[in-house]
Amino acid sequence: MYKSPDIEPTIEEILDKARKQIISSEDALKLLKTTGNDYQALIQTADLRRQELVGDNVTYIQNWNINFTDMCTGTCGFCAFRKDPTDNGAYFLSMDEIVRRAKTAWNNGAVEICIQGGLHPDIDAHFYEKILLSVKEELPDIHIHAFSPMEIYYGASQSGMSLKETLKMLKDAGLGSMPGTAAEILNDEVRKVICQGKLTTSEWVEVVETAHHTGVPTTCTMMYGHVESVEHRVEHLEILRKIQQNTGGFTEFVPLTFMHQNAPIYQQGISSPGTTGTEDLKLYAVARLMFGELLQNIQVSWVKLGFKFAQVCLTAGCNDMGGTLGEENISRSAGAQHGVYTPPKELQRIIKDLGRIPAERDTLYKDIKPV
Repeated sequence: MYKSPDIEPTIEEILDKARKQIISSEDALKLLKTTGNDYQALIQTADLRRQELVGDNVTYIQNWNINFTDMCTGTCGFCAFRKDPTDNGAYFLSMDEIVRRAKTAWNNGAVEICIQGGLHPDIDAHFYEKILLSVKEELPDIHIHAFSPMEIYYGASQSGMSLKETLKMLKDAGLGSMPGTAAEILNDEVRKVICQGKLTTSEWVEVVETAHHTGVPTTCTMMYGHVESVEHRVEHLEILRKIQQNTGGFTEFVPLTFMHQNAPIYQQGISSPGTTGTEDLKLYAVARLMFGELLQNIQVSWVKLGFKFAQVCLTAGCNDMGGTLGEENISRSAGAQHGVYTPPKELQRIIKDLGRIPAERDTLYKDIKPV
């Protein structure tokens, strides 16, 4: 661990303990409030822990996003992507167009397609099944990473099916894994402000745990920097940790800093204008120390952070750069300046410049090839 004569003894004790075991929520909260030398020690300890757990590989995946509709009945206060059917720019891709885009992705080297869309009033779980069957019929070897917990909950409800029935049907149709989005902050008081009407904390947990028990792994996320406190951030991490202890079904943790520019809750004066860079670095570092061996992959979202700062965040305990991301639409709608397809060579350049080893991976981190 980084040593300085000016580290506060309590912080030094927590960081020494973090090298050997996962830290408590109480310790995590203290670390999120560090400044000065204590903060520097936190960042270096998280980076050492990363090196011990996963080595110097920085992974990425060749993938492609397909957002099949922007029409949505939801009213999330942070979303600038959704449209009403009568709005300019509202669209709903045909099944043939979804398959065509999947083929384009595959032909451009993608091994994963991420399929998500708005909560359109005319779709249900059987529509999701049709997407999976149609893509898999043409591209049997591509990994389909699709449908957020909110989409699964909505699709099941629309179809009159249980979550377990829905997830089993989708897995049988070719669903390989799910994005653990729609988590935002897992606190119902916060959710009432930023996404009233969306599934509750317990409903999100139920969808994710049911997916894991059905054999569908997921990522997990946190969208932070709007109306929540640091206490809420720790509470969120603790919920994710408990799920992972119960199921082992998370493949990676993806912190998502709030894109405020076009978000309704920011324009209405309800939220803060996102996080500072120091807040981001502390969150990555604390997540590494809270998850430890339980969840070894922590991703920096270059779409949210930009390439330069994403590279810096790799020094705070992170080991994954995410994907090459053809056609990312949701973050860009909210005001992100990045999100257009990035070739592997550019990600490799950023990783090598840090003195780390670029490595291509599959969705589940089972096939990792240094390049």
